[in-house]
Amino acid sequence: MQKTISSPTQFVIIGENIHTTRVVRRNGRRATTLPGGVEAVEYRDRAGNVSHLTVPEHFTRTQPYEQGNLKHFMIAVWKGLHGDADEAAQGTAYVQREVYRQIAAGAHYLDLNVDEASYRLEEQIASMEWLIRNTQSVSSAPPSVDSSNPDIIAAGLEAYDGSAGRPMLNSVALERIDTLDLAVRHNARVILTAASVDGMPDGAAERVENIGAIVEKALSAGIAMSDIFVDGLVFPISVSGEYGMHYLEAVQEVRNRFGNEIHLTGGISNVSFGLPKRRLINDAFLYLAIQHGLDSGIINPIETKLQRIMNLDLDSEPVKITMQLLRGEDDFCMNYLDAYRSGKLG
Repeated sequence: MQKTISSPTQFVIIGENIHTTRVVRRNGRRATTLPGGVEAVEYRDRAGNVSHLTVPEHFTRTQPYEQGNLKHFMIAVWKGLHGDADEAAQGTAYVQREVYRQIAAGAHYLDLNVDEASYRLEEQIASMEWLIRNTQSVSSAPPSVDSSNPDIIAAGLEAYDGSAGRPMLNSVALERIDTLDLAVRHNARVILTAASVDGMPDGAAERVENIGAIVEKALSAGIAMSDIFVDGLVFPISVSGEYGMHYLEAVQEVRNRFGNEIHLTGGISNVSFGLPKRRLINDAFLYLAIQHGLDSGIINPIETKLQRIMNLDLDSEPVKITMQLLRGEDDFCMNYLDAYRSGKLG
């Protein structure tokens, strides 16, 4: 049984961008230095005016900063929690501007993650509560509360007021199956991952086995099949040429096994990590995944345009080269990298 997506409106978008992991390069186009030497992330507000998220002094002593990165959402959340009135307003404005952008681009859920905001659980919980409050006040899309820690998920779900509809819980794995109780308690839709009790899956068959086990547990807990989203776990194709087909084959088998009511999703952009022309790889991989039965994605809809992907030119040389890469027909990505260096990818 194959679910076919014939229109972008049928695809459930979980907007992935409001994460404290996200970085901009200090030497990139979004970074600037203001008069007086203060570094800042430059952006345009909803009215089109140039605005700045300034970098607090203590962030300049962190490892990401020393590596040339600014963790901009981490900065915004910190300002919202700990800054003075002006800094708190900066942090709030920056986060809410991204809420508007994600929803305007088609996000049905906003995936919110603060795990890297601090090493202290108390600070992480406070950060999630702040982020929920300051997104729900302007959002027409419900949150997808994302964390590897059930306590942080619980805090986010409890802080959500329900004003934008039912929330989502991201995620539940076999190693923390008790998290299903939170989904039931808060009437949340839920993302189930293909991870095993011992860690990440190896190959399509193990993904399908793990997914089968966790779906049955979710159904037994009283969660409806239509409220289940399965994340088959996308790994970088640069690490192994088999990783693309591992995911795609698992998607197809899960769709065939559980039918069209269940939702299949995943962090699509993981596939292109470490390679040039990432948008081309992401587009081609999402196209293939939809053909295999995917009906949802944890993506940035501002960059990943569903209409562009559905109209992908399969006869173009860049797409053909990229499809070979994703199907495991390009050992060590050599053909793809040679094509990139010779300008064949555009």
